[in-house]
Amino acid sequence: MMNWLKSLFGGQEQESDASAGRTEDPQVAAAALLVETALSDGIYADIESERIISVLMKTFDIEHDAASAILDEAEDLAEEATGAHQYTTLVKGLAEEKRVQFIEGLYFVTFADGEKCPFEDAFVRHVASLLHVDDRSRAEARQRAEQLSLDSLN
Repeated sequence: MMNWLKSLFGGQEQESDASAGRTEDPQVAAAALLVETALSDGIYADIESERIISVLMKTFDIEHDAASAILDEAEDLAEEATGAHQYTTLVKGLAEEKRVQFIEGLYFVTFADGEKCPFEDAFVRHVASLLHVDDRSRAEARQRAEQLSLDSLN
């Protein structure tokens, strides 16, 4: 009986799954947030993964191959994710300017399919609050991302 209770409330199986969906790398955490954003509407298209790579390259000043490798790792993590908080704690260490730029990147990914989705928008607003990006900066980042997205689709 005691073993059953232990397994129910944190036994060995749950301990081995404790690291599922976790990373200590801020770049992978950021990529996982980007993937989660893209998945918010239930569709993960190629254009979204291309935009994620672009955002990673710009945010972390890395090459395409490095960003692609980070995205591959993040896609695996996103399947196991239990929420945005586990990733935002790592991304929160970025300078304020980079966090705002990252929020702009999240919005850029949400506009990839040319449609505005309330689920994606709500997820980005949630992430912005966890990253301590104020509403004004978030709204300005959204406007810049929407314009950039329109420009890139034309």
